Amino acid sequence: MDLQLDLLINAIIAGLLIGGFYAAVTAGISISFGMLDIVNIAHPAFIILGSYIAYIVNARLGIDPIVTSIVMLPAFYVLGAAVYQIYYQSFEKRGQESLRGLAFFFGVLFVTEVCLLLVFGVDYRSVSAPYIGSSISFAHMEFPLRLLVPCAVSLAMFAALEIFLSRTFIGRAVMAVSQDPQALRLMAVDPTRIKRIAFGISIATASMAGAFLIIIQPVIPSVGRDYIGRIFAICVLGGLGSLPGTLIAALLLGVIESITSVFYGPSWAPAVSFGILLLTLAVRPSGLLGR
Repeated sequence: MDLQLDLLINAIIAGLLIGGFYAAVTAGISISFGMLDIVNIAHPAFIILGSYIAYIVNARLGIDPIVTSIVMLPAFYVLGAAVYQIYYQSFEKRGQESLRGLAFFFGVLFVTEVCLLLVFGVDYRSVSAPYIGSSISFAHMEFPLRLLVPCAVSLAMFAALEIFLSRTFIGRAVMAVSQDPQALRLMAVDPTRIKRIAFGISIATASMAGAFLIIIQPVIPSVGRDYIGRIFAICVLGGLGSLPGTLIAALLLGVIESITSVFYGPSWAPAVSFGILLLTLAVRPSGLLGR
């Protein structure tokens, strides 16, 4: 009985820690899909791109992947703003952002993955850091640092995003842009500029999630596809556009997946997680904290 209890407690701890990573992965989608109504299927491509940049810098200079991701935030912000500008000029401006816009992001995902395959091949790549492979033990509880460190940084990133969105003028404009762009124009605010800023932020958060990913596990160019369904599920479950809801949903799914994997096998974890999503949406279609 004590063994079962220990397994349950450690499964919950691991689930909360991996849930913190899921939250970082989903933060950008919560902004682009939940607040801007842009279905960015290519989001995992930017995550993997962040992973490989962290890998290159770590392999050549020995710099911690998280430090690299923080330094690279402005570059990924500019990349995201540029991608949105192409999307806007090609599709949104012409009112063709639905299927054609979706095809555009599929193309970005495919091209990015192929380019990474050509450069790095199909071999798994990993990074080194003092905390990878170490853990903190306390009263039969294990806290793997390769999960704890990304989770802690992810929570800090979420806190910074929430403060930015709720307490700054641009942040409030981001939350309002998909609801009433005409009202923003009356306030002399360009909705396109606000969307460009928000999409740049969403891609910047993806790059940081990529650094977390390569700390947690080795990566190959195609690994991002494993997260497409999960990140949209977390975004919808938490409530579109709600960062606190996204965080709660990510932690919830992380715990559910971890407990299911420990007691019933890893193959059941995705099925149980998406079953919880369907049940929640049947009871509360707006998600946990949706408006």
